[in-house]
Amino acid sequence: MTERRTTTDELVVPWTDGSGGRGRIVAQVTRPETGPVQAVVLLWPALGVSASYYAPLAEELARQGCATVATDLRGQGKSVPRSGRGTRHGYQDFAAQDWPRLVRTARELFAPGTPVHLLGHSIGGQVSLLYVARPEADVDGLILVASGTVHHRSFQGLRRAGVLLGTQLAALLGAVLGYYPGHRLGFGGRQSAAVMRDWARIGRTGRFEPTGADMDYEAAFAKVRLPVLAVSVAADTLAPRMAVDALCDRLADCAVERVHHTPADPALHGHTRWARDAKGMAQHLTAWLRRTSAHPDPA
Repeated sequence: MTERRTTTDELVVPWTDGSGGRGRIVAQVTRPETGPVQAVVLLWPALGVSASYYAPLAEELARQGCATVATDLRGQGKSVPRSGRGTRHGYQDFAAQDWPRLVRTARELFAPGTPVHLLGHSIGGQVSLLYVARPEADVDGLILVASGTVHHRSFQGLRRAGVLLGTQLAALLGAVLGYYPGHRLGFGGRQSAAVMRDWARIGRTGRFEPTGADMDYEAAFAKVRLPVLAVSVAADTLAPRMAVDALCDRLADCAVERVHHTPADPALHGHTRWARDAKGMAQHLTAWLRRTSAHPDPA
């Protein structure tokens, strides 16, 4: 893919729900300044991580001819309302409302036929898995980066007990306070209690059964047929290889390509710092996108 100059614009997608709630999801759209867009990457972040954090990766992908729509999760970053005692959204709202809205918007922003791929980091990957299992799912591929199940049995040694205890305490704290104060605890950012309850259920049972689910996601995973790239990252204690593999195992009928990424700079190892190794990560992504994109490389 030919290297190009890039441009970034803000995208605002308003939403309302059946109970009178309203808000907006905000995303950063980074694309090549000129020339055709080979593919669109709709990027969903980790808990407590803003869309702007992924700007170096988005710019690198744009230089290679791909557009990125990096989106702030509902309740964090620029997306409103801010998570707190009055917010009730969880994994189901993400998968059944926010993901479809942004996929439709991404389709409308770019030329008809341009491939749209999800890229989910951490919880972004977990919810993306729920979305692609839904009957209305409309994407051409799924990329999981530093995203695994948080089921405690997918971890080893003392880490297994730590994950079980940590996920359950987060849910308990959310239930007691009415929201999860991750911005004060140094993990996960400020989140709705429902998000942490859904997260803790996966940690405890290993099953993806979000509160208010309108379908059996576990049964639907077996029907998903998409190309998948799953990237684990060196020194990632939150999504180690075993946890990434366990998440991929749910996609039994998908063509899953597994890659383990070790940034050249050890300071960029870990669950979130990989996003600053833009060139290194983009090499994996663009190679996979070349093979899965419907558009030929003009270079």
